[in-house]
Amino acid sequence: MLCDDTLRRLIAGHLAAFEPHAHADSGHPAAAVALVVVDEGHGAAMPGMPVPAHWSPEAALLLTRRSLHLKRHAGQWALPGGRIDPGETPEQAALRELEEEVGLRLDAGAVLGRLDDFVTRSGFAITPLVVWGGAARELRPDPGEVESIHRIPVAEFLRRDAPLLDHPADGGHPVLRMPVGSGWIAAPTAAILYQFREVALQGRPTRVAHFEQPLFAWK
Repeated sequence: MLCDDTLRRLIAGHLAAFEPHAHADSGHPAAAVALVVVDEGHGAAMPGMPVPAHWSPEAALLLTRRSLHLKRHAGQWALPGGRIDPGETPEQAALRELEEEVGLRLDAGAVLGRLDDFVTRSGFAITPLVVWGGAARELRPDPGEVESIHRIPVAEFLRRDAPLLDHPADGGHPVLRMPVGSGWIAAPTAAILYQFREVALQGRPTRVAHFEQPLFAWK
């Protein structure tokens, strides 16, 4: 799956046909994250995934590992993003955080659409924005927030073993994980990635707000 105009049109068309659910409860702090479609480049740099011999134009998503020095969610997988400042739209916040965290500056025309808001156990209402990043050859992690940057091939989210669902003994909603390489990513990030796969890539109006998060993500 190449990071080209054909894929951009496909994703934009699927998102245009999708009606995202917005969270109306103002009691939760609002945040935005960016699902940025970029070239795979030199690979994801993580166990269980091959390293391309040359720069690869295959499509990938930008993910980060949060800094090990952060007080909350240190070292966890994340999408570039953060709190929405007063007067900002989710789109503006996602693009600002994208530049601050990984050094990728894009304009409003790069935003292809929204997915459903997702309320986390840690108390945030997150609006996910799908963004076209293109080659994105020059990335720069903010050392205060980002431990590492990874280009996860889009094909990885289409694996047959995804998603992984852990059903709790009490019969509650399953905990969702997305496998990547020889590891996995947990909800809430995994739930947003799964909806990206379903809606943006495959055109299916799948909802994910009901999926649970593992206990380590509640704090």
